[in-house]
Amino acid sequence: MEAVECIKKRRSIRAFRPEEVSKELLMEVFNIAKWSPSYKNSQPWEAVILSGAKKKMLSKMMIDLIAKGEGPKPDLPEPQFWPSAEESRINHLYKTRAEAAGIDLKAPEVVRKSKETNFNFYYAPHVIYLFQDSSLSLWSLFDMGLFAQSLMLAAHAKGLGTVPQAFATDYAKQIKNFLSISETKRLVIGISIGYPDYESPVNKFRTDRVKTKELVSWLE
Repeated sequence: MEAVECIKKRRSIRAFRPEEVSKELLMEVFNIAKWSPSYKNSQPWEAVILSGAKKKMLSKMMIDLIAKGEGPKPDLPEPQFWPSAEESRINHLYKTRAEAAGIDLKAPEVVRKSKETNFNFYYAPHVIYLFQDSSLSLWSLFDMGLFAQSLMLAAHAKGLGTVPQAFATDYAKQIKNFLSISETKRLVIGISIGYPDYESPVNKFRTDRVKTKELVSWLE
C-alpha cells in the first residue's frame, strides 16, 4: 500500500471479525514497525501479544476489578485538563459520536459499558501491550508513540485493523502481574488488532481533522 494512502485511510477499528491473525503475519507487522526512529537508536519498546484463553482471562480480571469499584491506576495518568483548542476538538468528537450513536457518551452507565468493551478489546482476536522501562525519559515516550504509529500503519497496510486503547491500561499493576512483567516497566498502551468488520455500524464513523492552516505557521 502506498504510504500516503495508508496514513490517510488508517482508522481506529472497534469491531473485528472473529478469525485469528496468523503468528507469521503479526510478526511481519512487528518486523516492519521495528524500523521506527528513536532517540540515539535506543529502541525503547517491548511488546506482549495476547490471544485465546489468556486474553479472555485478562478481560475477565479487568471487568471484575471495575465491578468491584476498583479505581483506575494507569502508569500514564489520564489528563485532568486540556488547553482550550484541544478541549474544543474533544467536545466536537463527543458531540458527533453521540449524534451518530444516539447516546450520551458522558453518561456514567455509558462510560462503564465503554470501559467493559475496552476491557474485552472490542472482541478482537488479539491485543498488543506496549511497555518500556519506567526510568526512561519523556523522549522515550515520544519514541514509543512513533513505534505505535508505525505498528498501526504496518497493520493497516497488511489488511489488519487496530485501535489504541488508553482504558486498557487502567489497571497497570494488575496487568503487569498477570503478564509476569516487572514493576520496573511502564505500561504505555494497549492496541487491539485483527481483521476489521467493515459492515459493523461502529466502523462507519470517521473522525475529522482540523484544517492544515490551523496547525502550520510560515515564517519567511
